[in-house]
Amino acid sequence: MPVTELLALGMIGAFFVLLLGGIPVAICLAVTGFVFGYLGFGTALFGLLPARIFGVVTNYTLLALPLFIFMGIMLEKSRIAEELLDVIGLAMGGLRGGMALAIVLVGVLMGAASGVVGATVVTLGLICLGPIVNRGYDRAVASGIICASGTLGQIIPPSLVLILLADIMGESVGTLFAAALIPGLVLAGLFVTYILALGLVMPKRLPAIPRSERRQISGRELALKLVKVVLPPLALIFLVLGSIIGGVAAPTEAASMGALGSLLLALLAGRLDYATLRDVVRSSFVTSAMVFLILIFAQPFGLAFRGLGGERLVQDAFALVPGGFDGQVLFLMLLVFVLGFFLEWIEISYIALPLFLPVFIQAGADMAWIAILVAVNLQTSFLTPPFGWALFFLKGVAPPEVRTADIYRGVLPFIALQLVGLALVYLFPETALWLPAAIGW
Repeated sequence: MPVTELLALGMIGAFFVLLLGGIPVAICLAVTGFVFGYLGFGTALFGLLPARIFGVVTNYTLLALPLFIFMGIMLEKSRIAEELLDVIGLAMGGLRGGMALAIVLVGVLMGAASGVVGATVVTLGLICLGPIVNRGYDRAVASGIICASGTLGQIIPPSLVLILLADIMGESVGTLFAAALIPGLVLAGLFVTYILALGLVMPKRLPAIPRSERRQISGRELALKLVKVVLPPLALIFLVLGSIIGGVAAPTEAASMGALGSLLLALLAGRLDYATLRDVVRSSFVTSAMVFLILIFAQPFGLAFRGLGGERLVQDAFALVPGGFDGQVLFLMLLVFVLGFFLEWIEISYIALPLFLPVFIQAGADMAWIAILVAVNLQTSFLTPPFGWALFFLKGVAPPEVRTADIYRGVLPFIALQLVGLALVYLFPETALWLPAAIGW
């Protein structure tokens, strides 16, 4: 094996050693990229680096990221999700597991309105974990529902994951948004089916809201509240996603309108003041800076790995996988799933995924389908112990009686449901490819 390829393997190993040592991801990327690139080629390899970094910071599509982040945080800070949960919970409270169904529905709406998983999980955890546990819900079931529902923003447009995957895979954002819509709703449907079945089999773990409490508000008042509370976020979702998928606006243009729309919703709700705006802007800057720092520092890493012959190593490894193209797809899914136990989605997307793309491009695979498979798979990385971020987010806001073991136990059925959803997208590619074809993407 040539020395450069040995250096490529050592580079991957060194990255994981630094990462497990607690060093921030961006620093791990930069250090391993510069050190091993210099060992292999000296300074000559990095002549292209300024152009690569310039391409990242001036990428028009990536400008949508901070705008969508702003929109999601504004919706969280203005407590719109809190109102949604209250009203939808009352509407569904007569069912066993009705509050859990409301959480799933709010997770879908918040995911479609913001795409920021952390904000959705924290918001749902703060609003409803304590109250539904006090209503008699099993702590593990309640924790699993909140974590899983909060991660729906990972796959339901306008997901930040989909925007980055579009950039990595050379697909349009509109295509991936359209391709992800049905798989995202299928996942939500699987969650709903599981909750309804659990309510029938084990009703004591998901009790209904008492009739006396539901009678405190009339049907007419509830209907008016549903229109007042649910309609504005739905209108925002329709305008943002519809304009992108319909080809009316570019992702960045639609994201700017979404950010403006979130400001208007907060203003109409009477919750837009200087303190809220300051917190939202500050949080948006911090989150956006973290994302872009990783994107920038991924450039020397990727440049060094390719220069050292890493892509050829990956292609040779895939050639040894039995089963042809299907075997290679399944191998990629297994690898992404395992990496999800230890790495964040952005690290997997910008470090691992580009290494394997040439194999599938050469095989003539539909890259939109591959992207949705990866996106559904990456969603499980938020739930898989020990480093699932949804678990950390929820634990940070959970009441003392909810233990870490409850949260870990509660997410296991939803990890299995997400793998079922992944299998459905793999076995029936039309779930991802039908809508883009129908609207002409």
